[in-house]
Amino acid sequence: MKHVFIFLLLSMCLHVHGVSDVKVSVMEEDSVTLNTGVQTNQQYSIIWYFNNTLIAQITGDQSKICTDIQCKERFRDRLKLDDQTGSLTLMNIRNTDSGEYTLKINSSSSTSEKTFSVSVHGVSDPDKVSVVGGDSVTLNTGVQMNQQHKIKWYFNGIHIAVISGDLSYICTDVQCDKRNERFRGRLKLDHQTGSLTIMNTRNTDYGEHTLVIISSSSYSVKIFRVYVYDVSPVERDKKKRKSVKEGESVTLDSGVIKSSNDSMRWYFNDTLIAEITGDQSKICTDVQCDERFRDRLKLDHQTGSLTLTNITNTDSGEYKLLIISSSRFSIIRSFSVSVTDSDLSPAVVAGICVAVLLIVAGLIYCCQSRRNGIRTKRNDQANGVEDSSSG
Repeated sequence: MKHVFIFLLLSMCLHVHGVSDVKVSVMEEDSVTLNTGVQTNQQYSIIWYFNNTLIAQITGDQSKICTDIQCKERFRDRLKLDDQTGSLTLMNIRNTDSGEYTLKINSSSSTSEKTFSVSVHGVSDPDKVSVVGGDSVTLNTGVQMNQQHKIKWYFNGIHIAVISGDLSYICTDVQCDKRNERFRGRLKLDHQTGSLTIMNTRNTDYGEHTLVIISSSSYSVKIFRVYVYDVSPVERDKKKRKSVKEGESVTLDSGVIKSSNDSMRWYFNDTLIAEITGDQSKICTDVQCDERFRDRLKLDHQTGSLTLTNITNTDSGEYKLLIISSSRFSIIRSFSVSVTDSDLSPAVVAGICVAVLLIVAGLIYCCQSRRNGIRTKRNDQANGVEDSSSG
């Protein structure tokens, strides 16, 4: 899909007379129009040069018009002149079109000149982001906002979020366009960085999320291709809602294979309890955390999954996994753990223990009595044999 994002950066005010410069930054395969700012008449002659080579010309009475192959073969049917203004449009732009475009306007009484410095940028390969339906994902800009910045977000070419550096203008979703109700309050902009968070992701969020960063001296585009793997509510609950009994263990599955560039952080009720960065891991660096879990947490270094052992009812609550991928994007995966009492109360367990002890004692007594009886019988038999012998 081709994305057209064109931004003209004015380095100084434009005047009909004299010389002025305009900086233009555009993406490959886009189109851009270089405006003359005038209406042609019979006294005007408008000439366009690319790096000092004539590429287009028009006179007010249109007695002389040339573009492209008539002037030079470089652009090959990719130039268009506006008959009314003399403005020049470059179509299907290539990186070889970077350079200086000089406009000369001659009239019967004056001559003026403008220079357009055009920079053509290629679109980098999109960052691939995979999430499970219900996750939240943050797409990072990688910048700190300042007064000159303006950040725009698009979804499959549709405008979904804007923030200006001075915070004078901020919009998301329907605030940007009343017709756009796809996200319905699920978007959040970071006021410091302009990063975009999509909450409670759905399979309809699948597609290209394009970031445009505009400043007084630059223009950049970054694309995130978001994949959303939808799961049924039953399967989602099975993975994210855990019900366990006291004394048992439970594993909160990250659902990923950790790469060397990823870092993972586990939070319990918003308190950091475990972290893996590269080959290093930390568990319960916080005193409060250490007191609560005390050697009952285990991290899987391959997946970042977290296991809680010998669970107590105080372990009930919300567990969140933050997956940070090379500062490009981050994913938040939530888990709910509820701890229930054992099926048997302590009194019942104690009663069973006492009963078992009594049964064991009874068995021992019976066995001992039987042995004593057998021994007595044998003694009596032996004594009877001796009496018979004596008689």
